[in-house]
Amino acid sequence: MEREEFLIKRAKELAKAAYQRGIVTFTDFLNLNELHIVNSQNYRELGVSLETFGGYEFAERQIAAFLSDALLFEWNYPICCLKIQPKSQKFRDSLTHRDYLGSLLGLGIERSTIGDILVDEDGAFVFCLERIAPFLLENLIQVKKTSVTVTKIEHQEELPSPKVQTLVKTVASVRLDSLIAAAFQESRSSLKGLIEGGQVFVNGKLITSNGYHLREGDIISVRKKGKFRYSGISRETKKGRFSVTLERYI
Repeated sequence: MEREEFLIKRAKELAKAAYQRGIVTFTDFLNLNELHIVNSQNYRELGVSLETFGGYEFAERQIAAFLSDALLFEWNYPICCLKIQPKSQKFRDSLTHRDYLGSLLGLGIERSTIGDILVDEDGAFVFCLERIAPFLLENLIQVKKTSVTVTKIEHQEELPSPKVQTLVKTVASVRLDSLIAAAFQESRSSLKGLIEGGQVFVNGKLITSNGYHLREGDIISVRKKGKFRYSGISRETKKGRFSVTLERYI
């Protein structure tokens, strides 16, 4: 509870600063629970709006930005993307997300300065706060027992693209439990505990109702299972069921 109260207080302080100074203010990276807490507050009464972003589409850990209604300039999120690669592919360990995160935190930085880590066959992409990037570029030289190089992604086209699997499913309705069952190929009854147990988030907001109706473009994150986007209904069948398109992050 203390952490939640602190986060709400901090969010309102940032919102007030954005309004009073006519600027954009930012949190550090927030996890799903923290995003839900921040999203649940009313900032319109403070004269600001809230947006979130994690550096790429489908990002789980995101930064919250508070925008003054009187904002008159363009702005960017203070996010940097770094590419970590083994110096030798031949003599490298098999590195996991946990290995990369452990090495990063082993440098003494806070978890909130690091966003998502996307691991591929060549290494990993790490999203971090701009202010921490120079330190990581200079000091991250090893992951597990593998010597690595770290470079900054300078161009938009070099950023990693989320890998998605497009699924076309037929469902009885666009209820949350129906679409999660379709996305992960499980029964609705087996997912009831996940939803009611606070393990499902829609656009960063905690949803505990099985019957919650999704809207086109919603991103659903399910703890320990993954995430997907609901892209909408393509057609209605003669039996009154719906053919829907889902983009599952893999």
